[in-house]
Amino acid sequence: MSEVGFEGRVAIVTGAGGGLGRSHAMLLASRGAKVVVNDLGVDRHGENPGRDRVDATVAEIIASGGEAAPNYDGVHTPDGAAAIIQSAIDAFGKVDIVINNAGILRDKSFMNLEDDDLDALLKVHLYGAFYVTRAAWTHLREQNYGRVVNTSSGSGIYGNFGQSNYSAAKMGLVGLTRTLALEGAKYGIHVNAIAPVAASRMTEDILPPVLLERLGPEWVSPLVAFLSSESCTDTGRVFAVGGGYYSRIAILEGVGTTYDHVPSLEEIAERWSDITSREGAREFANLGEQTGGIVTALSIDLSA
Repeated sequence: MSEVGFEGRVAIVTGAGGGLGRSHAMLLASRGAKVVVNDLGVDRHGENPGRDRVDATVAEIIASGGEAAPNYDGVHTPDGAAAIIQSAIDAFGKVDIVINNAGILRDKSFMNLEDDDLDALLKVHLYGAFYVTRAAWTHLREQNYGRVVNTSSGSGIYGNFGQSNYSAAKMGLVGLTRTLALEGAKYGIHVNAIAPVAASRMTEDILPPVLLERLGPEWVSPLVAFLSSESCTDTGRVFAVGGGYYSRIAILEGVGTTYDHVPSLEEIAERWSDITSREGAREFANLGEQTGGIVTALSIDLSA
């Protein structure tokens, strides 16, 4: 098996001052990538910015023989995102890989959630990935090559009590990933997402100690690095990862049932088991395929 390397590639890792981001940056650099280490340096609630974490990661990469440059801008604004990409251009002349990892937490039950708790989460997780990727997109298109990895979460895909704001942002990233994969395909840009479970300052007081011991960030980074490599040709995928577990997550749609008239509520109830059945469930690549499935089920002749 040939070695997966990143010689000549330039990667941007957001939120790389610690935890998962630091682990991703270190692994990519060890494999030959030039890395822009981005982090606003805030705590996990998105407050008290600083530069120490970024500087420490950059220093560690350089001490290990790699190449890295720091960036201290926030992902949550278009200007900040543009500055992050410009850092890569200034330091290394281009950008090939974008890993959207920056994140914060503001967990509260839905009843206690305040507007700012929603706004802050969406801006860092969803807007941040959107802004940073958009700032890089022109460069990736022009060179007909790019890799983007977004960081979703099982909280968004499956739901989790007390994380309605976080869940909304993280599931939004799945939709963003799927659409960018379609739009980037003809330009050689592959876009995937991960839903990691890992020990970090985001989870240190949430997960039990015995689980945290097995969930080091180093278990997640090999998947992220592979998705960031030229060797990986998958795009539009979402992967669960943590502690040595790696699996693809898919959105499936059942065969369902059809009516030749507008059904009554009682008719819906009568066929509820057919509507909710997963037997014969299918995975669609895009909205066109899904709509085509509906057209076929309804026996509609579009050529008529």
